[in-house]
Amino acid sequence: MDITGNTILITGGGTGIGRGLAEALHAAGNTVIITGRRRTPLEAVATAHPGMHLATLDIDDAAGIRDFAAHVVAEHPALNVLINNAGIMRVEEVLTGPDALATAEATISTNLLGPIRLTSALLPHLVAQPKAAVVNVSSGLAFVPRADTPTYSATKAAIHSYSMSLRHQLRNTAVQVIELAPPLVATDLTPGQRDNPRALPLEGFIQESMALLVADPNAAEILVERVMAQRTAEATGHFAAVFEMINPS
Repeated sequence: MDITGNTILITGGGTGIGRGLAEALHAAGNTVIITGRRRTPLEAVATAHPGMHLATLDIDDAAGIRDFAAHVVAEHPALNVLINNAGIMRVEEVLTGPDALATAEATISTNLLGPIRLTSALLPHLVAQPKAAVVNVSSGLAFVPRADTPTYSATKAAIHSYSMSLRHQLRNTAVQVIELAPPLVATDLTPGQRDNPRALPLEGFIQESMALLVADPNAAEILVERVMAQRTAEATGHFAAVFEMINPS
């Protein structure tokens, strides 16, 4: 993926990693469209960065996604990059939590069905572009799960698998499929995460990710150093140790 000259749609672009990517890619000379459920944070980002575009989208609304895709393509016919970033992460107490199943279903809808639906809706347009990319944001937890967020971890593992299959199916097109797998990053994804001393500062994560993309525009995965222990845990025989570190007994 070229680092500049694109028209990029970023879901969940009003906060956290989505906002960080939007700001960095806007500064790099791309036309950026941010989207999310809540208009207020989107407006705050767009106002701070003149020329950035915004649109609201409920990523859980299947019919709404189809309408949104048609609308955004009509407004931005040069759209050639989709970044599937929107996601939720909630603790599930499977034995004692009365809302565990509802939480699991909501997580699957947002984290897995949403990206698949939006990618499917935009793919006919993307394959017609001279150069295009789908960037799926997974997680280090795709490779070593956090046991108290089982469905979040499972959806990110599914996004990893989906990205691999999508990349293979699109291998003879101009659409590149990239997986961005963050470690624990200092955002508001979960309560207290922003202030967790073990979390990688958001600015550092964005800077390192952008540098990796510049260094290898054809990369299939963007993996900052902090996530490598999780990404390689099984292959290196360290899965049990990394799992224990994330999920102490």
